[in-house]
Amino acid sequence: MVEAPEDVEPPLAELFWGVARRLRQLSRQALAPWDVSPSHGRALAVLLSHGDLRLSELSDHLHIVPRSATEVVDALAERRLAERRPDPDDRRAVLVCLTAHGRDVATAIRTARATEAEAFFAVLDDADRSALARALAALQG
Repeated sequence: MVEAPEDVEPPLAELFWGVARRLRQLSRQALAPWDVSPSHGRALAVLLSHGDLRLSELSDHLHIVPRSATEVVDALAERRLAERRPDPDDRRAVLVCLTAHGRDVATAIRTARATEAEAFFAVLDDADRSALARALAALQG
């Protein structure tokens, strides 16, 4: 196996994916105390941020198909983190709502993730953080 010379920097995409993998690993660790999967954690975060949502709205926020959102909500309901309630504005529709326990878990996860992110980005000074935020915003389009 031929090794690259030490003075050659890895491609940006490789560096980016390495950071993304590290962030996913840290996210899984942050979720571990609540035994919540990353997809369930994202759903809890969306419901905490946006309040009660129709299943279609939740699937839009999560960028998943409604069938997958149904599975996520079923799993959250089974763990009593979320529940389905009739939509008061449309009796044919159903809203997905956090339970009190779900709100507590979602809030705790938000705090744990913020703490984890702060520790992760602590190696950057304010100028580097600002530059990274601008670069990532530009890449998002």
